[in-house]
Amino acid sequence: MGEAPAFFVHDLKEGFRNGFGLKSKGCETATVIGDKTYLVDGGCDDSLLSFQVRVFDHSKGLKINPVVLGTVPNPCKGHSAIALNEDRILFIKGGSALDDSFWFLEVDTPYVQEQRKSLGCEVVAWSKGVRGTIEKPIVVSGPSGVGKGTLISMLMKEFPSLFGFSVSHTTRAPRNMEKDGLHYHFTERSVMEKDIKEGKFLEFASVHGNLYGTSVEAVEVVADAGKRCILDIDVQGARSVRASSLDAIFIFISPPSMAELEKRLRARGTETEEQILKRLRNAEAEIKQGESSGIFDHFLFNDNLEECYESLKKLLGLDVSVHSCIKSDLDLPPIVHSVSRIDNKIIITYRTSDLENESRKMIVLDLSSLKGGAPGRSRGLEAYAIDSVSNGSNMMNQPS
Repeated sequence: MGEAPAFFVHDLKEGFRNGFGLKSKGCETATVIGDKTYLVDGGCDDSLLSFQVRVFDHSKGLKINPVVLGTVPNPCKGHSAIALNEDRILFIKGGSALDDSFWFLEVDTPYVQEQRKSLGCEVVAWSKGVRGTIEKPIVVSGPSGVGKGTLISMLMKEFPSLFGFSVSHTTRAPRNMEKDGLHYHFTERSVMEKDIKEGKFLEFASVHGNLYGTSVEAVEVVADAGKRCILDIDVQGARSVRASSLDAIFIFISPPSMAELEKRLRARGTETEEQILKRLRNAEAEIKQGESSGIFDHFLFNDNLEECYESLKKLLGLDVSVHSCIKSDLDLPPIVHSVSRIDNKIIITYRTSDLENESRKMIVLDLSSLKGGAPGRSRGLEAYAIDSVSNGSNMMNQPS
């Protein structure tokens, strides 16, 4: 069992060369990946509001303050760091609930490489490590009047605990009775444009001079609640989502014919003749794009609503249980004794605070199913506790 390739700053007796000396605060780590050292201050002296990141490039002899993307972890009472491959660092926060203990600093993942090229400077990105897995989000598209809204409403009514909607962002002002965070996330245009540039939006569009869009974070919030996110968007939005990092199921709802679609639109009695004709023209274009674009994985024809709904449920595998995030009341102590690695398993050893019966405890973090990453979450972690180190060799593959 080898020790992790990470170093506590207060254990370094000499500062870095080229004037990059450090003062020990007892809560900084220095992790070497390639020709760069990543120094992270966890803010345990209450002077910082969040983790701070600095980079020392040994090849250039430069101290760099990188652009930090993603949701930054809150300060903690102490942390450990371990390099994973060449693209990310795992951070383990001491004194935190287990569901807030594991974070990844991405230093050379595809997302970071893309942002580094776009912004023209050093970039790192945080993503929270989340235990357990979730079902893929669902992107539903189809022309106006096809019944996709009705199908989604039926799904939400029958399975309210399994599905949820993401809350979109917009730069327009709230209307009467609209609440921020419930109907929309109302934001400034400059803020939304910056987030779009940094890859934080799955799709967006300009409508009547205002921006509308779906952020990665909005989808992740639904998943954090243990629900499967449904995105009701047009074909153009679906195209953007398909090109993003989101791993989703894309479903297109088609009418049995244009004549039937026109009949349904006229039966609603909510649009003028001009509006109906415009919707029909748009619908014909959307259907043509949906069928020829290669965006969609599945096509459902809404000839009979009940039959289409049953097909939708079968397609989503609702007879299979949904795997949500695993919850636990187990907390990590402020001081971790050691962090080691065996293949895809991270072994975290610490001492209990019971002085009468002091023992070394162990938590095993399994990274073999790790998926995702910035600008969202790193999901698929599995963590389980082992009572004592002496039992570790026999229980490494036996989650409790």
